Amino acid sequence: MKKMTIQKIAPFAALIAVALVALFIPSLPNYADEAGAYSAADITWILVATALVFLMTPGLAFFYGGMVHRKNVISTMIKSVAATGVVSILWVTVVYSLCFGESIGGFIGNPSTHLFFKGINSGAPWSLAPSIPITLFALFQLMFAIITPGLVVGAVAERIKFTSYIVFIALFSLLVYAPIAHWTWHPEGFLFKMGALDFAGGTVVHISAGCAALAGAMVLKRRQAHVDQKEIPPANIPYVLIGTGLLWFGWFGFNAGSALGANALAVSAFATTNTAAAAAGLSWMFFDVLRGKKPSVLGFCIGAVVGLVAITPGAGFVAIPQSIFIGVLSAIISNIAVYYKSKSKLDDTLDVFPCHGIGGIVGMLLTGIFATKTVNSAGADGLFYGNAAFFFTQIKALGIVVVYSFVMSFGIFKFINFILPLRVSSEEELLGLDATQHNEKYVQGTLLVEENGYLKESMLAD
Repeated sequence: MKKMTIQKIAPFAALIAVALVALFIPSLPNYADEAGAYSAADITWILVATALVFLMTPGLAFFYGGMVHRKNVISTMIKSVAATGVVSILWVTVVYSLCFGESIGGFIGNPSTHLFFKGINSGAPWSLAPSIPITLFALFQLMFAIITPGLVVGAVAERIKFTSYIVFIALFSLLVYAPIAHWTWHPEGFLFKMGALDFAGGTVVHISAGCAALAGAMVLKRRQAHVDQKEIPPANIPYVLIGTGLLWFGWFGFNAGSALGANALAVSAFATTNTAAAAAGLSWMFFDVLRGKKPSVLGFCIGAVVGLVAITPGAGFVAIPQSIFIGVLSAIISNIAVYYKSKSKLDDTLDVFPCHGIGGIVGMLLTGIFATKTVNSAGADGLFYGNAAFFFTQIKALGIVVVYSFVMSFGIFKFINFILPLRVSSEEELLGLDATQHNEKYVQGTLLVEENGYLKESMLAD
């Protein structure tokens, strides 16, 4: 019998406690749509969009898993997938209430409003989504909350302990994601009332995750391979391509679903999403060629994801032609940011901050420039259309979210490191986290090696 420690007992004990408390939450009947406010078409589309956004999490696992060293594929993928479990339970218990419960001063939702989803299926629809049940709105928003801490995985991959990352997911969801979501998307949130626009998560998801990634990389410090300046080949580029495809596909639900109805705005957001991703993928690849590199699958995939990130805050506020410019410019800026990061001592393993953080920042600013009421009358005209005030509102909101998410995330990582080891040992890092953290191994494949001037296949060593 292996010795039981508090680190082994606590997670299971917490889950059992939540399950026991849930037994005593009263059941209520579903909300009766006596006024006929619900739209079958809207419900159908948001159900589909919710499933599409869920698909992004395994897509992210493939995207990240394909880029790390082959001895860390499983450990990288499981951290994204595990967020599905942790955040889903936290969301039902308290995080949904913190995001969308009765506002406390515009800063956070009242945790008791829908504690354990209390009364959520018997309440009136969400004010900004009157044509769908509030339960469906809550489930749609859950998918955003799941993928956000999953994005941070790429920055801390190959050196963070699994148990420590589980604690990070919980604390990040409670202390970073929930407040920012409330500020931005709740009608009483102070950023919402300020007039800041974030259609589908440029600040709430990507900037918060990007800044958390930067904080995590700084606290964890560099991998030994990074110190030794060893080039780590991607484990499986086809995995990256599969992950990109799943992310791109799921992003249609992410952005077009944020219209919260089957309407013309959803169609416009769908179109801007695809256009920006396509433009950014080409921009990254062609910019690489301009710099003397060869066009690559990896380059196109990373560029496409950057474009998806950048269009997210403005997907329902900008027109389709301008989404081309957003995609092209965001990819160039992130590409340059990746280059300069590679020359620094910052070890952001998979460039999460240069891609998601910088991509989200660029997208937020360009929303302030290209947003137009012609696309969305509930939005605002941007700087390009003569409204400088809105552009400065976006800058203020951006500054608040960047500072808060970085400082709070830095504190979370420091706190976790204080209560339990945040980083694996140097021996575990050398052997790989798949074996040492999970007792699993990535299936072996083949590697092209050079022999006498020719490339030939060689089985990967164990």
